[in-house]
Amino acid sequence: MVITPDQIPAQEQNKQPALESEMNPKPQYDRESYIGSDKLKGKVALITGGDSGIGRSISVLYAKEGADVAIVYLNEHVDAEKTQKLVEAEGQKCLLLPGDISGEKFCAEAVQKTVDELGRLDILVNNAAEQYMENPETLEGIDSARLGSIFSTNIFSMFYFCKAAIPHLKEGSSIINTTSINAYQGHAPLLSYSTTKGAILAFTRSLSQSLLKKGIRVNGVAPGPIWTPFIPDAFPAEEVEGFGTQVPMKRAGQPIEVATSFVFLASEDSSYFAGQVLHPNGGAVVGA
Repeated sequence: MVITPDQIPAQEQNKQPALESEMNPKPQYDRESYIGSDKLKGKVALITGGDSGIGRSISVLYAKEGADVAIVYLNEHVDAEKTQKLVEAEGQKCLLLPGDISGEKFCAEAVQKTVDELGRLDILVNNAAEQYMENPETLEGIDSARLGSIFSTNIFSMFYFCKAAIPHLKEGSSIINTTSINAYQGHAPLLSYSTTKGAILAFTRSLSQSLLKKGIRVNGVAPGPIWTPFIPDAFPAEEVEGFGTQVPMKRAGQPIEVATSFVFLASEDSSYFAGQVLHPNGGAVVGA
């Protein structure tokens, strides 16, 4: 069911990170009409930020397609435990890996635990991120400590996870990175966040070229305005009300409308895709 802007009331969460369990309305991570067809049967996926939002939807759809899932998250235990139950309800295993991805040691440990407990690793989804509004909306308003934090979480972690995962990945494996429409269009209030998303785009294209010789495909997804905990977390309540009208479809997207791109890129259906980015963004036209 589509959620229209008038169904999104003013709200914000004064915490880091925000929780999906406290959002109104709740994001849509699944749809009854989605029936899995074993596209990922027997595979194991590690999904960062898998507890909520787009990550939760990816986790559920991967489980429907036959994959076991390991989800990395910071400390949103309530959201993560719900996602775990949703995955297990599809008959698949779900390993919870709480921790801070800004450090290389944790990232390496998360990959190793995934392999040790689930037996292998076939799909790495680098999806976790943090987002802040700049105040004021100028370069002079950037806080250097927070700038280091957002780069460590949003882009450095991708280097760490890929470095740890590649020795375990085999020919036919897939790495999928979440970038953003903001990497293409820019967004003044989200200057530091948008910059990290541009870095992810370059990382995806460059890593793709180096891993093709191993038969490992690297691609990305650049969502537009999606109704996830990111929104009440980063924006003031008055800006959250009616969220999503800035794109041609005049509404926010739902996690389920993005997660299908991750299913495609993880499966053999995308066997001729490498170094590419899909754009579930409500009809916005962006550069290549």
